[in-house]
Amino acid sequence: VAHVATDLRLSLLRSFLSTRWEYFIRRPIGALANTVGAEAMQSAIAYQHGANAVAFAFQALVYSAVVLLMDWRVALAALAGGLVVMIVLSRLVRTARRAGDDQAEHMKSLISRLSDNLQSIKPLKSMGRENLADLLLTRDANLLNDALRRQVFGREALRSLQEPLITSILLFGVFAAIHFWDVPLATVTVLALVLSKLMARIGKIQRFYQAAVTCEGAYRSLERELQGAVGAREQEFGSTPPTLLSEIDVAHLDFSYEERVIFNDISLTVPAGKWTSIVGASGVGKTTLIDLLTGLLRPKRGQIAIDGTPLSDLHLSTWRRMIGYVPQETLLLHDSIATNVTLGDTSLDERDVERALRAAGAWTFVSSLPDGAESSVGERGALLSGGQRQRIALARALVHRPKLLILDEATSALDPTMEAEICETLHGLLGDLTILAISHQAGLVAQAEVVYKVENQKVTCTRGAPGAISPGA
Repeated sequence: VAHVATDLRLSLLRSFLSTRWEYFIRRPIGALANTVGAEAMQSAIAYQHGANAVAFAFQALVYSAVVLLMDWRVALAALAGGLVVMIVLSRLVRTARRAGDDQAEHMKSLISRLSDNLQSIKPLKSMGRENLADLLLTRDANLLNDALRRQVFGREALRSLQEPLITSILLFGVFAAIHFWDVPLATVTVLALVLSKLMARIGKIQRFYQAAVTCEGAYRSLERELQGAVGAREQEFGSTPPTLLSEIDVAHLDFSYEERVIFNDISLTVPAGKWTSIVGASGVGKTTLIDLLTGLLRPKRGQIAIDGTPLSDLHLSTWRRMIGYVPQETLLLHDSIATNVTLGDTSLDERDVERALRAAGAWTFVSSLPDGAESSVGERGALLSGGQRQRIALARALVHRPKLLILDEATSALDPTMEAEICETLHGLLGDLTILAISHQAGLVAQAEVVYKVENQKVTCTRGAPGAISPGA
């Protein structure tokens, strides 16, 4: 059972981590967590119930063979009686199956909604609107309660009705053996003992089968999630090892989300070893452009080339390992600062952590903490200020010495003084490091040698003119 649960969980985790980025956009994180946790365990329990049913089926076959050797008429009567019991009580099995399906569905909905609301609990409580979350969660909990009630009713009704039915059939069998078939009393005594064992096994087979089908809904939900993740598996582009010595070139690129056009025939160049900034209003596609450069999204038309080699020909995993990425939303693990910087990479040591924290302007406050880099950041970094969280995220991006550093509004929570310090530090890394920053912050734009503006599905170079510029620029 443990092996089944572990195998399912590892299969799910590996499938989730290897899917395309679009898969995660459309799936609630809470639902994925529920699948890995609860549904994998329920599936393993279903396996346990199924294995028990098979074990008792073998025992029932042994007892049936013994009865058959003693008196074939009694054996056939007993098996027919057991079949009647199963048919009469099969409705309770179907009730449990439907209840299990509903339970799996409502549990996934509850966990998904709970996960979303817990991530938003601070603004909800600040506005005194946590009662809205309570209403939604209560609704899901009540639906789950109804499914669980039906499941328990089906299980206990089956257990309660089996015993009198089986006892009645057993007594009828003994009566028939004595009065109709003239079986000797000594044989009847042994048959009664063996038949009681046989009928008990038949009852247990049905109860374990009912328990297994109750968990079937969770397993089917897990299978759908697993198949969806496998179907959305991300394919490697090519096998050519990437370099970043000259430039990243985007040529005549089109991209859209279904019917919504984001880019229409854009071209731009990011020179290696330089600082390039991208500016533009919210929602015009700045982050989408970053996702295209990292291979998370694929263009509808056009080409992205790294040092003249199309991105589609490069080994995608190797290219991404050359990138340090700091997103706008700072996501920290509920763990130590050091673990948040290294993400558990055993090839990195304390010196690497300190170097990255210094480069991110975080070493001063980290070294002043009682436990230094081993201090906990709290849930989602709640024990740190917004600026401190962003600096830890920046250190995480720098610790593995990337060739390309991508900053997505990475200094938005910093004051001008700290932003200037980080910009000065990052500017000193230029040459070996290429910086691509999305920002409205004056410091990140002022430091840039090349600036592009995204507007009306086009990209215009406003400073630096390193090479190709989009049509109409």
